[in-house]
Amino acid sequence: MEYFVQQLINGLTLGSIYGLIAIGYTMVYGIIGMINFAHGDVFMIGAFIALIVFLILLSLFYTVPVAIALLIMMIVAMLLTSLYNWTIEKVAYRPLRGSFRLAPLITAIGMSIVLSNFVQVTQGPRNKPIPPMVSQTYNFAGITISLKQIIIVVVTAALLVIFWYLVNKTALGRAQRACEQDRKMAALLGIDVDRTISITFIMGAALAAVAGTLFLMYYGVVVFSDGFVPGVKAFTAAVLGGIGSIPGAVLGGLLIGFIESMWSAYFSIDYKDVAAFSILAIVLIFLPSGILGRPEVEKV
Repeated sequence: MEYFVQQLINGLTLGSIYGLIAIGYTMVYGIIGMINFAHGDVFMIGAFIALIVFLILLSLFYTVPVAIALLIMMIVAMLLTSLYNWTIEKVAYRPLRGSFRLAPLITAIGMSIVLSNFVQVTQGPRNKPIPPMVSQTYNFAGITISLKQIIIVVVTAALLVIFWYLVNKTALGRAQRACEQDRKMAALLGIDVDRTISITFIMGAALAAVAGTLFLMYYGVVVFSDGFVPGVKAFTAAVLGGIGSIPGAVLGGLLIGFIESMWSAYFSIDYKDVAAFSILAIVLIFLPSGILGRPEVEKV
């Protein structure tokens, strides 16, 4: 029983990271109907920015407290990653918004390749490790919980509460929901659609940057190709939970985390990705819109 609970905790930790990334996918799709396949690489860039900030802090202030260092890493990563995503939306996606549906998809894949190769050229192809930031662990009745896991779950929960409030209780959230329902009508009602979409990209990038910082803290290493696999799994989580549904993205992320953790614990770790994608296929056969997704209504 202790082993089972331990794997649940591990899955919750991993699923929290996937959920933060998945929100970026589902928000962009919900408003403009586009899959931003460069989002996984935005997450990877956030991790690299956090790495660079950590190394700078370490060289300037050797005894900086971990909590302060982690907070600075998150803030800088959120700011710079948001700037990256804002630029991508303005330069690569906005001019193609009214074109045929495949054009933004191809552009997103192209941006993913550009970002990945940019980091590979500037940072090198090797793994970039960091000294352990948090190593404290706690034992409860045979169950080991690390401080890193607690930080990841608490930060994720706090961000989701803040994010829920922004989307559901503010003017920006009302503008986002209006653009999701009908962009043309939202524009006629005085909503700046371009600005709303840009802010949506910025919010998704900020969450991805936090996920990247937590990923770096948890695993202690990052490489230029780390945007692909977590990005695909986060996209899978968004589809599994219901693409376009923010609670669905979080639920999908947690489910993917649990599936990976349990499969690695009780079966072969080599097939944990196969298990996650197989569950996705099974769910979509019976629930084509995902667990919490709504069927798309065709306007005529």
